[in-house]
Amino acid sequence: MTTASPSSSAQAAREALAVRLTHLRKDAGLTGKELSARCGWHPAKTTRVQKGAVLPSDADIRAWCAACGADDQADDLIATARAVDSMYMEWRRLHRNGMRQVQQDWYTLHEQTRHCRVYVSNLPPGFLQTPAFATALMEQITRFQGTPDDVAEAVAARVARSRFLYEGGHVYAVLLEESVLHYRTAAPDAMRGQLRHLLAVMPLASISLGIIPFTAQRTVWPLEAFYVHDDSTAVVETLTAEIKVTQPREVADYAKAFASLASMAVYGDAARALIQAAIDALE
Repeated sequence: MTTASPSSSAQAAREALAVRLTHLRKDAGLTGKELSARCGWHPAKTTRVQKGAVLPSDADIRAWCAACGADDQADDLIATARAVDSMYMEWRRLHRNGMRQVQQDWYTLHEQTRHCRVYVSNLPPGFLQTPAFATALMEQITRFQGTPDDVAEAVAARVARSRFLYEGGHVYAVLLEESVLHYRTAAPDAMRGQLRHLLAVMPLASISLGIIPFTAQRTVWPLEAFYVHDDSTAVVETLTAEIKVTQPREVADYAKAFASLASMAVYGDAARALIQAAIDALE
């Protein structure tokens, strides 16, 4: 089975906005050249906007609506464009002032989510990270991205999400590739503490933790990390960006992939044995 590119929802939303603007122009009886002249820009810009190749600015949308005699639609179209812009967010842009605010935004999303399905092939999810592990990881991210260092504040905001394991009726289904247990993302002591923390949270009623063994016969290849929040949003994490997928068909694809991945995982004593083996390998 395959899943669509995680950036396709953002592109589809951009194209839908382009269609709305194109219809607005046509309803006004204007050609592309006529609209461009009224807006005071080159016709090539109109073509790029109508193809969804570029996202128009607030000023562009206001000029477009004014040219079409549709000023009353400008605010709604601007809100739509801003929503599209937030679907694909580069980490450097998100972290331009440090990582604390992004972690607080994640806190709000988790607070609003009742059922969260999480698949990770590289790291334990943030709400299961220990302070020592999160610190080591965020220091690496800050150095790599060259963004402001507010690691201590960001770690506190990240670890705060763990409260939802204990209150509010939240349910987490988490799948880890076995490789996550063995990657030396932090120093041995921090890794050991992180793995022991996974063992400690496994008995909680709010969490189902599955490990996909190296030896599992795969029906889905390893994927980028993704979080499915209820059945409305999937958040996908790539090297350079956070992508919010809201198109129902794509969210369903991630849910389908999660179900297939879950069928390959082991749980309970078998999962604990894999975690303990990773701990023993650190000794």
